[in-house]
Amino acid sequence: MTTAIAAARVITEDIKLAHSVFALPFAVLAASMAAFHAGDGSIDWRDFAGPLAMVIGAMVMARTAAMLANRILDHRIDARNPRTAGRAIPSGRLPLSAAITALVASSIGFLAICGLFGLLRDNWWPLILGLPVLGWITAYGLFKRFTWFCHLWLGASLALSPVAAAIAIDPATLAGPPVWLLAGMVLCWVAGFDVIYALQDVEVDRRDGLNSIPARFGVDGALMISRGLHVAAVACLYAVARTQPGFGGAFLAAVVLVTGLLVVEHATVRQWGTTRMALTFVTLNGLVSIVVGIAGIGDLAVAAS
Repeated sequence: MTTAIAAARVITEDIKLAHSVFALPFAVLAASMAAFHAGDGSIDWRDFAGPLAMVIGAMVMARTAAMLANRILDHRIDARNPRTAGRAIPSGRLPLSAAITALVASSIGFLAICGLFGLLRDNWWPLILGLPVLGWITAYGLFKRFTWFCHLWLGASLALSPVAAAIAIDPATLAGPPVWLLAGMVLCWVAGFDVIYALQDVEVDRRDGLNSIPARFGVDGALMISRGLHVAAVACLYAVARTQPGFGGAFLAAVVLVTGLLVVEHATVRQWGTTRMALTFVTLNGLVSIVVGIAGIGDLAVAAS
């Protein structure tokens, strides 16, 4: 038992569970959008609380599985990279077998929650789609071996979170554009900041024959592509504001604030390169997701009252 607790602690630190903040607010927001749609402009918060808790649980399980798969697939690559050699598996703090066990457990936990939507709410789509989703999000680590489109694959993996959350609450929500536009925003935003993150490993990627946009196009080219992706992300977010019933001034203000945060993100990279990655990667992008989530849910709550 003590060994299992110690392994769980190492895993939590290594996969940075707190980084769930990048996708979780979008999943909660999309679930709220679906509940608003299902209620024809109102939300029964008591009825919504249980499914929302299941969405959050499924989201955490899915991200844990995805990150563990990435660490397992990359453990030999990580051992050759000075920046990542201290991660749990290559450093020996976490046995590979324990990581695989945790991957299986988190995957089962995710599928079990998906099954609850069928048993408790007669919505079997989460369970039907659960295995393909797991396959998609756990394959990210393979793609940098083959293509520099790996950043877009990661973006699409996180973009599944609002789509999956909406399906879990009300599949009919996907008949309209808002959730798809929100997913497009997440895809472009995540891919854009993952390109920035990959700037740290340009020389290692080239040495080891790995693919990334910085390794393929150089630092200047990568930053240009990242900026283009973030412009597209803001455009998608503005389109969400214009198409989602119930969104108002708070969400439009969030679009403006997110635009400013992304401008600051690129300014920090231009000024300090990758030396301020904690600010560039974690703080600013964490604020983007939190701002969008709070503003959207707040507008929906007011509109539904």
